[in-house]
Amino acid sequence: MTNIVRAFWVGFIVLSILWLAADPGVFGATGIFQWRHFLVQYSGVLAIGCMSIAMILSLRPRWPERWLGGLDKMYRLHKWLGIGALVLSISHWFFVNGVKWAVGWGFLTKPERGPRAPIENPLEAFFTQLRNPAEFVGEWTFYAVVLLIAVSLSLIKIIPYRQFLRFHRFLPVAYLVLVFHSVTLAEFYYWLTPLGIVLAIMMTAGTYAAIISLMGRIGAKRCVQGTIADLHSFPGVKVLRTTIDMGPGWPGHKAGQFAFATSNPKEGAHPYTIASSWDADAPQIAFFTKALGDHTSRLEQTLKPGLPVTIEGPYGCFTFDDDQPVQIWIGAGIGITPFIAKMQHLAKDGTAATKTIHLFHSTAEVDDAALQNLDEEARAANIQLHVLISARDGYLTGDRIRQQVPEWPDTSFWFCGPTGFGDALRNDFANRGVPVHKRFHQELFSMR
Repeated sequence: MTNIVRAFWVGFIVLSILWLAADPGVFGATGIFQWRHFLVQYSGVLAIGCMSIAMILSLRPRWPERWLGGLDKMYRLHKWLGIGALVLSISHWFFVNGVKWAVGWGFLTKPERGPRAPIENPLEAFFTQLRNPAEFVGEWTFYAVVLLIAVSLSLIKIIPYRQFLRFHRFLPVAYLVLVFHSVTLAEFYYWLTPLGIVLAIMMTAGTYAAIISLMGRIGAKRCVQGTIADLHSFPGVKVLRTTIDMGPGWPGHKAGQFAFATSNPKEGAHPYTIASSWDADAPQIAFFTKALGDHTSRLEQTLKPGLPVTIEGPYGCFTFDDDQPVQIWIGAGIGITPFIAKMQHLAKDGTAATKTIHLFHSTAEVDDAALQNLDEEARAANIQLHVLISARDGYLTGDRIRQQVPEWPDTSFWFCGPTGFGDALRNDFANRGVPVHKRFHQELFSMR
């Protein structure tokens, strides 16, 4: 089980335990109306908990990155939490309205209520007066969020990245509305229990994150200004190499890390793996971008030497750090980028001889200049390069890797490329006894 899976389920378990401790009356609940009350509260607690953690992670904080395995893993957790919040919100909405519908249709009879005791606590009385507006804005915000998330998930590979960002800019506003909804409609006595304290901390942190997001200040403290120094196109593989002169403030990076680059504020920041090693005496970084979408297809026309860019980072833990004497690197297509950066690093500091490294590069497209550069980088770093061109050599499989690397049972694997391809190789080696949770490192380079 990976740490992001642990974090996902531990959050649910902790909130569930705290809720049970705060509302033990659920154990004596009888009848659908009593169960409805508890399920409404429980689903609401879990939903706002998911939303709060997702909002906090949207700030790209440093502190959980190492434990979760990098920002790419954090974003995967962020996505899961968003889906979890959607499912829980729909459940919450159904628990609120389902019984009402059943009463209206004559399937259930609403029990008679006796007179309510007067509320003596002035704060509780204040929140009671806000219940109707909180229910109203919460319900309509729920409809908007469901529509927004459903459209985003169903069209996630179709809509341009900038449109995806525009959809997401509504979510901090929706979150703030739902915080008001949750604070007002949660049982008042929750706030005097450990559950209330945890929820208060989570919603306060989530509110801070939402405000920072609305101000456009996510990652602002990790931004450095740079200037494009050089552009070089590899037309055979539809890849553009952009070299950037970095201004003061860049802390340096490890090979395999990535950064967010903004060349057009309307387009927003896009994540790219850094394709160069760091040299403080020559403060430059390079990116390889492949023409895969609306934005990247236009970069060759829109980027020019001298153009200012904003670089945010570095991020990521795909840094080749382990104690295995042999490593197998697998770069599929544009996934070769982090390995180029590492080869440059090894060639500069002379540490290549300390490990035996096999680099497998699988590609469907061919550019002779790009392959020549790759071969030169591998020779300089003393890396054993294996290039497979799909039309000529067929596809890379676990069997082909094992044939080329007899030491494979004792190696570590570093994969960057299409997720499905990486998952297939991971499962293949797992079935042959490799402890993939420790030794198969896979970049989940998808930020939406």
